[in-house]
Amino acid sequence: MDTGSATIWQVAAGDTNRSYCDVCLDWDVICFGPGSSGSWPGCEAKLEKDGWSTRKIGQIRGFHEEIENGDFVVLRLGTSHVYGVGKVVGDCRWNDHFGDVDGWDLQFVRPVRWLWDYRCHDRKPEVFKTHAMKWGDTVQKLSEESPVRVWIDNLEVAQCRLERDPVDLPQSGQNRLPQVETSEVANHLFDKGVAASSINALTEDLSELQRIASWYQRSGTRPTEHETVAYLVVPLLRALGWTPQRMAVEWNRMDLALFSRLPRKDKNLAAVVEVKRYDHACLPAKPQAQDYADEEGKERGECQRLIVTDGIRYGVYVRGDDGTFPHAPAAYLNINRMMDRYRILLSPKQAERDEYCGGAAQALEFIASDWSREGSQNSSKR
Repeated sequence: MDTGSATIWQVAAGDTNRSYCDVCLDWDVICFGPGSSGSWPGCEAKLEKDGWSTRKIGQIRGFHEEIENGDFVVLRLGTSHVYGVGKVVGDCRWNDHFGDVDGWDLQFVRPVRWLWDYRCHDRKPEVFKTHAMKWGDTVQKLSEESPVRVWIDNLEVAQCRLERDPVDLPQSGQNRLPQVETSEVANHLFDKGVAASSINALTEDLSELQRIASWYQRSGTRPTEHETVAYLVVPLLRALGWTPQRMAVEWNRMDLALFSRLPRKDKNLAAVVEVKRYDHACLPAKPQAQDYADEEGKERGECQRLIVTDGIRYGVYVRGDDGTFPHAPAAYLNINRMMDRYRILLSPKQAERDEYCGGAAQALEFIASDWSREGSQNSSKR
């Protein structure tokens, strides 16, 4: 791959706690934020008012105005790991479907034709010596002396990758996607047969959990994993019908084990809950939860759900008819930004088929203690 005199940018895709490399590679983009204040440059005044630094606002400006079509991009984590190499093929746009990427606020996106992808190489990133790339800002020019440049120039890229069109992004216009009101969630659960008294208790608990999360945010407090379980996760599970007898904390190496009935045995395991610290990525914890669910004896029992969470965001995976858990969650919930559905958590091909990951109402339905596959299937047929 001959980069010639083109500019090469190094673009971070999160960190070791929350990486969004696969989202960028799936959807042929590089992402940047915060973009919750709207499109550039109209958002500049609001960003200043909200207290964002001049440096951060300058980075947003650079993402829009300095990167040019034809520039090359290195998708990185840290200063030594490369996950993708691509070429910029379009102007920056604002897309609210990227407003919650496992907690990241990344509505600014630029189309990229990815030419090298770590997933085509046994899912192993290219690893260089530490500091082969600069530390610091999310988007920076790759230094002339970086060994990454030499590696890129020696890459062999198939012609089909050089010519392919980037995938089509889901459209969101210039406005934030509408959030789901608590009343809509309540109506959905009521239609599924949840008692009105339970729904009332749940809506009150959601409000309390939102206040706790807001306090953590305002105060800069970062609760431990144990505190996340005690103050955020267990209260929600209790509101959704799980009793203390059917919830076991730190049971057989699981953070939380939920049981369909007593006694607490593998054959009665209904769901595995993997908890990460507040404000850490939860979706990457799915393989760990799945390992517990698929241990000898459990896969032949009733364990049909995996729940991964940081106390605010919840990804719910439901075992398929073939006995396996799919790669993408069946539903996703962000208590602070409840949405009806999510497109980018699925692959572009699934989105083209008008498939989507369920939102807040579906996630709460799946997490509820009385959820059953049969009941869900029967409901969907009506």
